[in-house]
Amino acid sequence: MTSIAFYHTIDEELPFAQQWAAEHGVHVECFPFELHEDTLHTVEGFDGISYKQRSAPSADPDFYRRLAGYGIRQIAIRSAGYDTIDLAAAARNGIRVTNVPSYSPTAVAELTLTHIMRLIRHVPQFDARAKRHDFSVHGLISREISELTIGIIGVGRIGSTVARIFHALGATVLGNDIAENHDLDGILTWVSKDELLARADVVTMHTYLDATTRHLMNAERFAHMKPTAYFVNNSRGGVVDTPALIDALERGVIAGAAIDVLESEAKLFGNELDPDQPTGNEYYDRLNAMDNVIITPHIAFFTDIAVKNMAQQSLDDALAIITGGTSPHEIAPYDNLARAK
Repeated sequence: MTSIAFYHTIDEELPFAQQWAAEHGVHVECFPFELHEDTLHTVEGFDGISYKQRSAPSADPDFYRRLAGYGIRQIAIRSAGYDTIDLAAAARNGIRVTNVPSYSPTAVAELTLTHIMRLIRHVPQFDARAKRHDFSVHGLISREISELTIGIIGVGRIGSTVARIFHALGATVLGNDIAENHDLDGILTWVSKDELLARADVVTMHTYLDATTRHLMNAERFAHMKPTAYFVNNSRGGVVDTPALIDALERGVIAGAAIDVLESEAKLFGNELDPDQPTGNEYYDRLNAMDNVIITPHIAFFTDIAVKNMAQQSLDDALAIITGGTSPHEIAPYDNLARAK
């Protein structure tokens, strides 16, 4: 029987993996841990891999040679982002990589809407006041969405969904991407990054992370934003220079931020830490101390529809390649373009 190792399984994925296994007559072994050097031996006896994790399996390109030595010829990533994989090293060792590029644009777009609504209505500040038994409203009057300009950097599947939501709510929507999708004409206006940053009341990121997008938002770009503007990142932590974001917030260069991802999140998000001990993450601690910042622990994907699609699409792709077929989601080893999700 064909067998697939399903790494870093969360409880919510189990029924979808089990359902798929029963329907396809494939053995799917669900492991709670990630695939790293110390767990590499667990791939022995499996035909393929479904994988979801927030850190690279190894910094050593030879990892992929050893993986291939176990007979592994594919890795199916259960996410849209694939920055944890060394695509060139995988290709050199005959390992084909797939992702799930469209597990649920709506899931991420809905959290983006939630974050933006909470920011513009000053919910974090009102929460902080209420905890001090201060129920006053002075100094925190809001603007309505129909008055605002929303700037979207990365207008792919998710960014397009965000654009349609805010257009429907009456906002002016600006977009920037390496490729302009003219199906969105009438919904948004395509502009340069500099113009988008200068005009937007909210800037929201929806890009892949690769060499061309790492620290795309840096001190210079935050300085282009209005001091009344908000910043949202529900894409990848590494697209933001986090010290530059912290500095922009502390100095009032921007009005606030909401983030679902952090470039140093691997040992933080997804884990249950001791509340009486330091987190060990300076970036998180400094951001969390600000009452104009919203932090969620990488949950934009976490809906029933998205989790099902991520699990079952990755298994479909794994099986297709294991059995000698192809997948439309295969990632080329030279793919380093800053494509939008």
